[in-house]
Amino acid sequence: MRKFSKNALIAVGVVALAAGCGNNSSGAASSSGGGGTEITFQLNNPPNGSNAGFAAAVEEGYYKAAGINATIVPGTGSSLTVQMVASGKAKIGYADSTSTTQLIAQKAPLVVLATVYQSNPNEVIALKKSGITSIAALKGKKVGTPVPSSQASMLPLFLASNGLTKNDVQLINLAPTSLVQSLLQGRVDAILGSIDTYQVQLEQQNAGELFTAPFATNGVPTVSTSIFANKDWAAQNKTAVQAFVKASLQGWKLASTNPDKAVADVNQLWGAKADKGSAAELKAVLDAKLLCAGNAEYVGRAEPDQWTKTQDLLSQVGLLPKGIDPATYYSYDYLPASSDLQTCPIG
Repeated sequence: MRKFSKNALIAVGVVALAAGCGNNSSGAASSSGGGGTEITFQLNNPPNGSNAGFAAAVEEGYYKAAGINATIVPGTGSSLTVQMVASGKAKIGYADSTSTTQLIAQKAPLVVLATVYQSNPNEVIALKKSGITSIAALKGKKVGTPVPSSQASMLPLFLASNGLTKNDVQLINLAPTSLVQSLLQGRVDAILGSIDTYQVQLEQQNAGELFTAPFATNGVPTVSTSIFANKDWAAQNKTAVQAFVKASLQGWKLASTNPDKAVADVNQLWGAKADKGSAAELKAVLDAKLLCAGNAEYVGRAEPDQWTKTQDLLSQVGLLPKGIDPATYYSYDYLPASSDLQTCPIG
């Protein structure tokens, strides 16, 4: 295996142990059942509305019809999911592309196969009663940061795009599961959260009026959450991987056009492990038009111009090296034909 930064692989062993047992702290792995080619798919999040398309692909039989016996494993963050696939502990996963491209730039054998979130859902969230009503007001404040996470990776770019640096805020590293309560209890002044998860949790806990600053509309409109895989493994199993990607995008088509059914599929697949806010989480994804952001023509395919913009933005603050051809990060070889992709805008 090619070598890349040891620091990039921190904590892989712990997560891999959980995945190897078929469970992790976020919920049990779930399978589409039946025969066919077995594919274990490592998610970035616990079972909730942000991965409803994959639950739909299981419960509506799309994977099974494609000859795939898919096992869906919940995750605990994009960074860890990418590390697992890069280290060989998993073969295919779903994660924010910032984390993925950073390791590809370090020669990790990874490739992005299909992009579901065409722009990232990350955002800064604060309670308005804290007095934070602008990005500039974050200066000198305590900001809770989920670690590891795509938010933490992208923070330097967000700050730089808004006239701040990491020295202007006091970063407090937190476990993702303690982020919301830390804000509600006043242990931090703001958090690095997301439209599709943490904001929904705060709203459901009657947190009151919120100040939100989405990364995508404040200088960081980068290609986001995507299906990616070990490059060599994908090439060796091309037909099965193509079938998996096509079935996954079928699931997301259902989620975008019949969200109630997709949420029912989340609950059916994961039962009590499913987040009770799944309906609101999926609604947030669709309301933010994440599946068709960045001038996307099709759900599942980020356009070359958007990849170029992502490379340019991330290289400005050292998150990616300068001079890399953005086509290094992705391949359209695993996508269905354009005629079989869902067109943008949706509906």
